[in-house]
Amino acid sequence: MTIRTRLTLLFVLLVASIMLLFTVSIYYLYDQFRQQEFQQRLEEKAVTTVRLREDVGEIPQDDLPVLADEQVTVYNQQGQVLYDYKNQRPQFLISTDFLRNITADRVSYLRRGDVEAVGVFYQRPGTEPLYIVASANDRYGLSKLDRLREILFFGWLLSLFIVGLAGYLFATDALRPVTELISQANAISATNIHKRMSVGRQRDELADLARTFNALLARLEDAFIVQKSFVSHASHELRTPLTVMMGQIEVTRLHPRSGSEYEVAFDALLDEVKSMIRLVNGLLELAHISSDGTTFHRLPVRIDELLWQAQSQLMQKNKAYGISIDFDELPDQEDDLVVLGEESLLQTAFQNLMENACKYSADRSVLVRIRIETGQIHLTISDHGYGISADALPHIFEPFYRADSTATTEGHGIGLALTQRIIDLHRGKISVQSVINEGTTFQITLPTYSASSTVPNNADSVSITS
Repeated sequence: MTIRTRLTLLFVLLVASIMLLFTVSIYYLYDQFRQQEFQQRLEEKAVTTVRLREDVGEIPQDDLPVLADEQVTVYNQQGQVLYDYKNQRPQFLISTDFLRNITADRVSYLRRGDVEAVGVFYQRPGTEPLYIVASANDRYGLSKLDRLREILFFGWLLSLFIVGLAGYLFATDALRPVTELISQANAISATNIHKRMSVGRQRDELADLARTFNALLARLEDAFIVQKSFVSHASHELRTPLTVMMGQIEVTRLHPRSGSEYEVAFDALLDEVKSMIRLVNGLLELAHISSDGTTFHRLPVRIDELLWQAQSQLMQKNKAYGISIDFDELPDQEDDLVVLGEESLLQTAFQNLMENACKYSADRSVLVRIRIETGQIHLTISDHGYGISADALPHIFEPFYRADSTATTEGHGIGLALTQRIIDLHRGKISVQSVINEGTTFQITLPTYSASSTVPNNADSVSITS
């Protein structure tokens, strides 16, 4: 069932219920009014009849207003009939219980079918009390009541039709912006994702929905741009070593060479293959870390041990690197150095930052400092290298981005993007400050193990959704 149909039905049911309650109330109130009016006429008929009997001695019925199927009976205190007039057949019988309920303060009322009766107490000073029962058929009032019932019923049906039509038109008008949004959304694809939705009414909930969709489209557009840039850069980075390898192979095959020359050519090819392997491994790791719903095991690990391991591996890889770790501000409690995370990922992040600092420093050295605050561990990784320009700083965490000053240095531009993603997955923050020709400082903030209140204290497997 469409929303338009559901809204129309709900609108019709609501209005129909209100109108039905209204018509039933009118019918009920008019029926009560008719009954009270006819009861009053019967009381007047009864009192007038007994007064004429006492004053005149006889009752000229032709001079009294005639009611349909009327009957007037006068009883004494002993229940004997003193006077009885009727123009209906069969006779309307009154029970003794009905007579007993007639008092000076109370008028009894009785209805059988279309005939209604009232019992009235009457007594003049010095005379015996009388009980008058007047009954008749209110044909005129009941006919008007029947006519009113027909008018209300058919009027209610006609109103339902009008309300249904009005409800459909109302729902159509109310959902017109939704229809427009649907058509606009269907017109947006990957080729024109820059288009945005718009609605005529700017201050209602549908306008908020359109703005929400536009914000979503903006994020998707950014994702498409990043994806295209990623594919373009990855293709370029892969094509370069493949082109070099193909050129070397073609040159080597031009004429016979000695064994040493072939070894030199194979060593060059091997270097290019290793470069490609590093690139592919970096791409796979970045794709794995950046995927939605990445699952990894988080365990308590010590930051100082991770830094020592990263330092050891880098200095074994390149003896020229100088990596100093400042532990002067270590806390008294060793637990303050523990974070909850994936050891291999954090070590990869620290190695990337240290290696970059060494590669882009003239003296190939880097200084790492640890500072502990309540619930947080602060790491600073500083070098005295070339520095990063202000224009390049906002882009250094983008995959494959490389500043002009680093174009001649070996690398692919994946390390910092991977590092930022790892720090984000560990609920940390990373920032950078740099001055040209003076150096660059990366600052990392990670929550300590005791401050990770969103994760259980025992080792577990946690699903992280970016």
